Amino acid sequence: MTHNIRRNLRGKAVRLLGWTALAAFSTGAIAQTVADQQVPDTNLNIPANLQIFGKLDPNIRKPTAIVNDTVITGTDVDQRLALTVFNNGGRTPPPDQIDEFKLQILRQLIDETLEIQEAKSAEITVTQAELDQSEAGLAKRFNMTVPQLRVALRKAGSSERSLRRAIEGELAWSRYLRRKIEPFVNVGDEEVSAIQKRIEASRGTEEYNLKEIYLSANDANRAQVFAKAKQIIGEIQKAQQPFELFARNYSEASTRGVGGDLGWIRLVTLPQPLAEATQQMQVGQIAGPIETPGGFSILYLTDKRTIGAADPRDAKLSLKQLTVAFPAGTTQAQASARAATFAKTVQSIQGCGTVEKIAAGIGAEVVDNDSIRIRDLPAPLQEILLKMQVGQATPPFGSPTEGVRALVLCGRDDPQASVVPGAAQIQGQLEQQRVNLRAQSKLRDLRRDAVIEYR
Repeated sequence: MTHNIRRNLRGKAVRLLGWTALAAFSTGAIAQTVADQQVPDTNLNIPANLQIFGKLDPNIRKPTAIVNDTVITGTDVDQRLALTVFNNGGRTPPPDQIDEFKLQILRQLIDETLEIQEAKSAEITVTQAELDQSEAGLAKRFNMTVPQLRVALRKAGSSERSLRRAIEGELAWSRYLRRKIEPFVNVGDEEVSAIQKRIEASRGTEEYNLKEIYLSANDANRAQVFAKAKQIIGEIQKAQQPFELFARNYSEASTRGVGGDLGWIRLVTLPQPLAEATQQMQVGQIAGPIETPGGFSILYLTDKRTIGAADPRDAKLSLKQLTVAFPAGTTQAQASARAATFAKTVQSIQGCGTVEKIAAGIGAEVVDNDSIRIRDLPAPLQEILLKMQVGQATPPFGSPTEGVRALVLCGRDDPQASVVPGAAQIQGQLEQQRVNLRAQSKLRDLRRDAVIEYR
C-alpha cells in the first residue's frame, strides 16, 4: 500500500499536544512509498528453530528510565499521559489499555530526552522566555489565562513542568533540524517540474485519506484473528479514542509507527477488497474486518477529495454556537428533557440576527466563529452542515456532562477550484520530506548510542 511521506518526525508529539498543524497539498500526492506487510529480510541470522532461554514477563512494567544520566520517573509518565488526556478533551484510554499507553508515553519521553540532549550538544537551547511565550499561546487556545491553564493541568493530574518539558523538546529538536539537517537538503528544478506535470495529469482522480489496522492470518488461525478484529472495532467504537492509538497497539503493518496512516491514496493502489470497501465508506466511518489474502484489515476514512476540483468541505463558514450547560449530577433523563426543550427552541431561530435574543431566553451562551472550514468539524456535523442553508440550525448535540449545544449557519464562502501548486510549494514539501527522513535516521542513531537503564 502507498502512503505520502509527509510526516514530521515530531508529528506524534505535535498531534498529541496540538501546537502545530501539518498541511498537505490539495492537488494530490507528491511522493509515495510502499508499506510492505510482509516480514522484511534482515541480516540478524536468526535460527529457524530457535529456543528461548529464560522468560520475559509482560506483566512487569518499568516506568522509570535513566537516559544518559537524565532520569525519567513514573510520575513523568503519569503526568504526560494526563496531559495527553487533557488535550484530547478528557477522554481517557480504556482501563485495560492504560499500561500499554504508558509504555508508549515512556518511549516518547525517551526520544524527547535524546533530542533535547543532542540539541544541547549542538549549543541549541530554549530560553525561559520562549517557554513562557509558547505556554501563553497554548493557554489562549483553551480560552484560559496561564494561571488558569496551570490549575486545569494540576486538576487533570498533569503539571506545568510536564507541559514545558514537552514544549522544550519540540522547539529544541525543530531548531536542531533547521541548523544541522535542513542546510544539506537540496531539490532540483527538473524534479519539481516533473512532479507538477504528474499532478496536472492526475486532475479529476479521486483520492482517499485512510488509516488502517492490519492483522495477519493463515488458514489455521483465520477465525481467531477475525474475532480479534471484531473485538478491536468494538473497543474503538466504545472507547471513542483516536484510531491512531489502536493502530499503534494492534496493527502488524509497517504503518503501525505512524498510527496506521496510509496517507492520500487512490483505489487502484489498494487490493480489491479494500478498494471496494473504501468506495462505499463515508468520511469518519470505520469498515471491517475486511478479508485479504494475508489477513484482515480495519479501515478508517478520515477524508476524501477529487484532485483539481473544489472540495465542498473546504468551504469556510460563519457560525454561532449556542450552549446550555447542565448542572453537576444531571441524570440522563433530565438531560434528555432539557435537550428536547432546547431543540424546540432552536427550531424557532430565523437567521443569525435572532440568536442572541433566543439564547437569552433559555440561558444559553453564544460563541461566534467566522472562519472555520467544514472539514475541521467532526464528521457527523460535516454531513449536516453540507446540506444546510444560511440561517438554519443543526440538531442539538452534546452529553449529560458537557451540556447541549447547536450551531447556526450565518454564512458560507465556497472554495475555489484548486490549482497545481507552485514550484516553491512543491520544493518546500520535498525538502521537508527529506529532512524528516534524515531526522528519523539521526534519532535511530541516538537510540543506538544511548545508555538507557530501566528500574
